[in-house]
Amino acid sequence: MTSLQIGDLPNFFDRYILLSPDNIQLLEALDMSSPKKLFADVEKYKAIGDGIYAPNKWTLKDIVQHCIDTERIMSYRALCFARNDDTVLPSFDENVYAKNTNLENRTIESLLTEFEILRRSTIDLFGNMDITMLLRKGTANMTRISPLALGFVIAGHAKHHESIIRERYFSLA
Repeated sequence: MTSLQIGDLPNFFDRYILLSPDNIQLLEALDMSSPKKLFADVEKYKAIGDGIYAPNKWTLKDIVQHCIDTERIMSYRALCFARNDDTVLPSFDENVYAKNTNLENRTIESLLTEFEILRRSTIDLFGNMDITMLLRKGTANMTRISPLALGFVIAGHAKHHESIIRERYFSLA
């Protein structure tokens, strides 16, 4: 299924969904935005290290951890809705999550490995959903959204942060 089959795009999340081409299938969008493809310049990331482009901004490790956390949360939401769980799911505060990590004991390589394993799992999750499951809707963050839309959010979210890294961090290396 493609993003055109989502219907009305959910507010806020549309910015991520729109980063995938209209005609691309969900599993292809997830594969094209995989960490091994988007975040492949590990040597550049290592050269940047814990550098930040402005005060109070996240490091590259913070950004990758944020992508991992967000993908896990969006995948959980998609699983709940696909299984017809009508529990209203809360939002999450990305800054609270970012402050409560163990990144001083992690390398960029270990984070990217974790992210790649997670993406494979995410692709398997969505690959085993049928059309009915992909189009069911649930409520998260006070927004009605389908697993199909959440899949494209996951793909676009990674692309969004890869763009930020290229635009704002690469000059630090």
